[in-house]
Amino acid sequence: MFNFDDANKKSKEALDVAVKSYSALTKGYQAIATEAADYSKKSFEDGIAHLEKLSGAKSLEAAFELQTNYLKSSYEAFVAEASKIGEMYADLAKDAYKPYEAPVAKATAAVKSAAAA
Repeated sequence: MFNFDDANKKSKEALDVAVKSYSALTKGYQAIATEAADYSKKSFEDGIAHLEKLSGAKSLEAAFELQTNYLKSSYEAFVAEASKIGEMYADLAKDAYKPYEAPVAKATAAVKSAAAA
């Protein structure tokens, strides 16, 4: 027989889990956006500083060396930042799923016990 109290309790639990997951997603996306904005700002500032150095180069060889060093450091910074943001997305996925772990385990156990009976 349908029990409204059980249905109400389960819907409240589901809503709580969804709110916790959404909260984790929001915090994670905010952290990623902040990190991306900080990287963009630093990258832009580094580019401006590089152009100032490049404009003061005394020879073509010096300009070539400055450009080579800038490209190398810029690439390394990009790879490091991409790795960091990738890790942040992985952590975001874990944090967003964490509220669902207990209900899923409970439902799995219920299905297994019903199948065994």
